[in-house]
Order: sequence, then C-alpha cells, then structure tokens
Amino acid sequence: MPLLLVLDGNSLLHRAYHAAAFGELRAPDGTPVWALQGLVGYLARAAAHLNPDAVIIGFDCPVSSARRGDYPLYKAQRPDKAGSLVAQLLAAPELLTDCGICTVVPPAYEADDVLASGAAAARAAGWRSVLMTSDRDAFSLIDETTSVLRVRNGGYDEAVLIGADDLPALYGVTPGQYRDFAALRGDPSDNLPGVRRFGAQTARRLLAAFGSVEAAWAADPALVTAAVGAQAATFFTDPSAREVVARNRRLMSQRSDLPVPALASARLPLAYPVMRQALRARGINLGPSLWALVGGAAPSPAQIAETPELRPWVFRGGLTARRDPTPGQLSLF
Repeated sequence: MPLLLVLDGNSLLHRAYHAAAFGELRAPDGTPVWALQGLVGYLARAAAHLNPDAVIIGFDCPVSSARRGDYPLYKAQRPDKAGSLVAQLLAAPELLTDCGICTVVPPAYEADDVLASGAAAARAAGWRSVLMTSDRDAFSLIDETTSVLRVRNGGYDEAVLIGADDLPALYGVTPGQYRDFAALRGDPSDNLPGVRRFGAQTARRLLAAFGSVEAAWAADPALVTAAVGAQAATFFTDPSAREVVARNRRLMSQRSDLPVPALASARLPLAYPVMRQALRARGINLGPSLWALVGGAAPSPAQIAETPELRPWVFRGGLTARRDPTPGQLSLF
C-alpha cells in the first residue's frame, strides 16, 4: 500500500528554530535560515526511514484564522514571535515549492487541517499516511491507515511513531476518544481552558469508565462521582461544562475536506538539481542527506560515519521518564 507523508510545517519549523541544531545559520545576505534547514532536515530524515511514495507539507495561513473568528481568544495569550522566526515561517512555503515539494497554505486554516485533509485523501485513494508533527492534536486522526510521527524535545532522536494500537498505552485513551480527552483537559497552548478539575488523569478516568462525555452526562451522577471524585463530578455536571467541551471540540476538530494536491503530483522522487539549487540559493547545503527524497542510493556506513546528518534515527535512553512516556521502547521501524 503506498504511503503519503504529511508534515506540519509550522510545528516542525518552530521546533527547528528553538533547537537551533545547525546553529543560527544565515544566508550570505544575512537572512536567517537555520530553521528552514532544520525543517528540510526533518523531512529528509523521515523520508530515509519511512520511504514514502509522496510528500505534502502544510502551513498555517499567516493572514487570517477561521478559529479566531469563531473564538477571538484562540491563541490570544501567545507572545509575538521573534522577527527571525516570522521571516523563516513566511519564507518556508516558497522555498519548499521551489524545491518541488507540494506545499499547502490553506486560507484561514492551519497545518493541522492539512494533516487531516491529507490523511483523508490518502485513505480515499487506498494509501496509508504518516502525519509528522510535534502537536498532540493529530492523535485524534490516528486510525488503521493513519499514524503520527511525533517529534518531541530532543529532535530526531526523540521521535516516536504512534499507531492505533499504541495510543492507549501512551495516553490511556483510543484515537476515537482523544478529542474528548483533549476537550476535557483543555489546551493552554491554544488558550482553551478545560473543564475545571479535569487534568489528564481525571479525563482519562472518565473516558475509561464511560467511553465518551455524552455517555458520562447520560449516566447516573453517582457513577460519575465514583469515577472522578466529588469535586470533578460537580464541575462536569454543571451546564457550563457542556459549553466548554463543545467549544473545545469545535476548535480542536481539524478540517478533513480542504483541497490538497493530487497524490500523483506529490510523488517522489524530487529532482535533485532543482532541490539543490533552491536550497543553495538560500545558503542551505544538505546534499548527502537528501538521498531518500531524490531517489538516490542509501549512504554507506563510511558516509554515515563522516556525515553526522546521516546517522541512524534511534531513541535515547530514559524515554519512560519523559513527560510523554512511550510504552516500553516503541520502535519506529
């Protein structure tokens, strides 16, 4: 079954910017490009391990937001981005398009919506998809043909591939329950408060007991109290909780019907001379690591030893002690 790799360009570029894994690299004219190089590095590393048949990268619309129009406080608490980050976010779609990579910036919507729409297009075509992001919202999109490759703190070596059978071990909920889980808990990064007294553990207990928030609202209040405790049950049964959950579900739901490029137009390999020229024009040199994107041969052990960017994608120790534990040592491949 063919594989589509869909990347959340915003979240990965943000992560590359703050990681500064390549140093604060700048083009000859002084333009910041280190996050751009990091983003292309993420794509090249994922392609080398996943061997996708096609690639699409999505970005948030920089000029309007349907979600903010719905709820003006959406992401309102976020500080202004540094100028060097904004410059690279604005430059990324043009750079990637010049490289020959299918790039989508949906009017009024976000990269999350491109992930959902890409996964839907892959499913309709009989393809599998892997959604590469550092955002947990994509977990609700997981199914038998859709997995999430989540890049966490630590970059490449802290990535984990999560499928339908893995999410319960990670979060104690199924993919179908994840949006209810997130709606109950809220998302401070998007300025979306959850139901009072509902953190991750309480939300997990409620869903384990009832399966969904609707089933819990329909249940005997005494059973809800037994599942989550008296204080949390009081807030959950208050009418305001329904408003909070409805708002969060609405804003957290990704659009799966946005237009995305035809999968045939997103196919690999890319043209190496075109990609190399587009990157070099911006002061970025990633020749050997692009092999999986351009149909080249896999690097030899000697090349890997000489070129750190070609090193195998492996896990560091101690993953179970991190904020987002993995079940044992989840292997990517």
